[in-house]
Amino acid sequence: MIIQFTDNATIKEKEEVKSVLASYSFRTRGVITGGASYLVTVGSEELDIRKIGNMKGVSDVHRVEDDQKLVSRKWKVDPTIVNINGTAIGGEEITIIAGPCSIENSEQVATVASFLKQNGINIMRGGVFKPRSSPYSFRGVGLEGLRSFHEICSSMGIKVITEVMDNEQIDDMYDYVDIFQVGARNSQNFTLLDAMGRLDKPVLLKRGLSGTIDELLYSAEYIFSGGNERIILCERGIRTFEKSYRNTFDINAVPVLKRKSHLPVIVDPSHGTGIRSIVREIALAGIIAGADGIMVEIHETPAKAVSDAAQTLDFVEAERLFYNARATWKFREQLSLPV
Repeated sequence: MIIQFTDNATIKEKEEVKSVLASYSFRTRGVITGGASYLVTVGSEELDIRKIGNMKGVSDVHRVEDDQKLVSRKWKVDPTIVNINGTAIGGEEITIIAGPCSIENSEQVATVASFLKQNGINIMRGGVFKPRSSPYSFRGVGLEGLRSFHEICSSMGIKVITEVMDNEQIDDMYDYVDIFQVGARNSQNFTLLDAMGRLDKPVLLKRGLSGTIDELLYSAEYIFSGGNERIILCERGIRTFEKSYRNTFDINAVPVLKRKSHLPVIVDPSHGTGIRSIVREIALAGIIAGADGIMVEIHETPAKAVSDAAQTLDFVEAERLFYNARATWKFREQLSLPV
C-alpha cells in the first residue's frame, strides 16, 4: 500500500498509523518529497484499507501490488508533469532536448545554444564528464567547462542537462545543472541513485545497456523513495545480438512504460541507433508510441565532433527533425492515441 498523509498530519498521527500496520505485520517506510509525505507498506496480511483511510492524518490510501510502488500508475493514475522553472516535461507540449554528445569549448556551446533558441528549444544536453569505453577517448571538459556551459545557456534562457558520474561530483555540479542525467552505465549504481533521491532537482534516468523495463522502474523507485519525485525515464536502446546498428531501440518500451508508470518518458534515438540517417525516423516512431519528448545529439559539423559523430545530426537535419517532431505530436493528438 501507499498511504498519503495530509499536509498537517502530526507525528503522533503518523505513528498511530504505523502502529496499526505493525499489528498486521506490515513493514513500513516513510517517504517525504517536495510534494507530500507518504508511508510505503509491504506485507501479506489482509487488511481493509478503509481502516487506515479513516484514521486521522491520512489523506488517501492505495493498494499497489507492484514491487515498484511509488512510480506505479496503479497508485497515481494521472501522469506526472516535471516542471523546471516554467518548462514542463510530460505536459501538453512535446519536449525536445538537443545538443552535442560532448561539450568541447565555449564557442561550440554558444553556437548550439543560439541555434536551439532560434528553433524554440530551451533544454540543451551536453556531456562534461564522459563515460567512454576506451580510456584514451575524449572524456570531457570537466567542471570548468560545465560552468561556461551553464553561463552561456542561462544568458539565453536555456536549461542545462548533463550526466553525473559519481556522488562526489554532485555538490560541485549542483549550481550549474538544471537536470541531472544518470546514464545507462550508472542505471543500477544504487549509491548514486540514493544520492539523486536526496536532490531537489529533476533527474533523467536512462535505461541500462542491457536493462529490463522492471530494472529501470526499480531504479526510478530508488530515487523516488529517497524523496525526489521529479524523475524522467529515458528509453535509449539496449544491447542485443544485432550488429547492424549500435543498439536495439525498444519501441515496445515506450507504451509499456507509459502504462506501468506515471512518470514522463522521453526517447533517445541517437544512442538508440548510432546511425545519423535513421535518427529522425526512430524519433518520430517514439513520439507516435507515446513518448513525452525526444533527446537527440546535434553538432554544427558532426564530422568534427570529438565523440559520437556517426549518430550526430547537423543543423539542417536537426531543423527538419524538430519540425517533423512537432507535426507528429499534433498528428498523435488528432489520432487520440492512449499515452
